[in-house]
Amino acid sequence: MTISILRTAEHWWFETASGAVPIRTDASTTAQLLESIDSLSEQLGAPAESPTSVNDLALVSPVTTPCRVVAQMTNFASHARDAGLDPDNLAPTFFRKTSGSICGPFDDIVKPAHTSLLDYEVEIGIVFRRAVPVGTVITAENIGHYAAGLVVTNDVSARDIQLPKTQYYEAKSYPTFTPIGPRLVLLDHADWARFDALRLQLWVNGQIRQDGLVAGDMISSPVQALNTLTGFQRLDPGDVLMTGTPVGTALSAPPKPIEIIGSLLPPQVKWKAFFKRQAANPKYLQDGDVVEVRIATDDAAIDLGRQRSTVRFAR
Repeated sequence: MTISILRTAEHWWFETASGAVPIRTDASTTAQLLESIDSLSEQLGAPAESPTSVNDLALVSPVTTPCRVVAQMTNFASHARDAGLDPDNLAPTFFRKTSGSICGPFDDIVKPAHTSLLDYEVEIGIVFRRAVPVGTVITAENIGHYAAGLVVTNDVSARDIQLPKTQYYEAKSYPTFTPIGPRLVLLDHADWARFDALRLQLWVNGQIRQDGLVAGDMISSPVQALNTLTGFQRLDPGDVLMTGTPVGTALSAPPKPIEIIGSLLPPQVKWKAFFKRQAANPKYLQDGDVVEVRIATDDAAIDLGRQRSTVRFAR
């Protein structure tokens, strides 16, 4: 049975069917809260004060900073094909984002003035409850021992920074480029077994852009990805692993003839032509756009909640 955790600037909360109930804790960080994870269900079952409407709470990210934010590249077959890649030949690959990019589920996404091509990616975030030392072997049976649960994340990218520099850290690490929440949903063993049933959805101004199931589309499962990641990267309580996105981002691979011609051009000429084409792509986020993101099973037995962010262009 899932337990949903909310956070405001002052308190941690349980989300229940009748509203939000304060958690009795001195924890100031996600890591500290998750140290007492085994007692949370007991507290939830105890008599409590009258619930508060969730709509009356100013929710912030349930993942506190600083923390590690690790993300997987091209981990859905539909996204891989859209990027011109063969999903059958992709092994788990990772990059880092600064935790300074984390913001709340209803905060504005702010595009820096020097960037132009702002993209979006709905992703499932796995939040860890225990340290995962290098060399740890993760299995379907023990993943819940190390991972507490899941959050909605949006991996925002400045594509005009990412592509010419062929690096991700800068392009994906500006402040507000990782909205997280609204809920941290704690999972039990049976819930982890339903990970494949999660559906990832993203809308821009009410128009669906991304809509994909984990089952049949995710290339490397969390267990597979973690067994690669723990070969070189330690994880600690409160850290987040973002697990990739399905097809539907603004950026997609150019048609083959254009790609072949582009490979023959000098880099400066190639990128100038590429960005001229991309500037005409209406899918990139514009000032005032509203981005909504939801992840849940179709029966809502596991529901990570729904984000709503407004895009603002810095002047």
